[in-house]
Amino acid sequence: MFIRQRIKGLLPTRFSFGATSAIITNLGLIIGFDSLTNPKSSIIGSILVIAIADNISDTLGMHVYQESQKLSHQEALSSTFSNYASRLLISLLFVLIIYVFPMKLAVLLSLIYGLLVLLVTSYFIARDSHADLRRSVVEHIVVAGLVILVSEILGRYLSRI
Repeated sequence: MFIRQRIKGLLPTRFSFGATSAIITNLGLIIGFDSLTNPKSSIIGSILVIAIADNISDTLGMHVYQESQKLSHQEALSSTFSNYASRLLISLLFVLIIYVFPMKLAVLLSLIYGLLVLLVTSYFIARDSHADLRRSVVEHIVVAGLVILVSEILGRYLSRI
């Protein structure tokens, strides 16, 4: 029971921002860089930079926002740590997929992994906030799809110039 309560509290409030940001950013990067000459090293290097530098930037921004909303110091600190850790973990799993598998398979597995985590996260958020499950999940997947599509177009364009 205790574990279920901890997971329930973790997913919608602390995990969702970092997870969603990491998934969409990394999928856009993976799809966009797939067209380049040496995509593995470019993708892995870029994910690691995003996992550390961009993650610190977003996490600090979220922390400052939470402080401005007068959350307790403990709540803000807990959310800040959870956000950073979830983004870092998700990003490192993308790095592992890119490193281990041949590039075409890695791209496919990254899409499946990213969209699956986004789908599950969206489901829990909608369920816990009593929102329309289908609408919420579709909305998040459509936004991720648009990012992926734009990244694919941009990657193809950049590989030609």
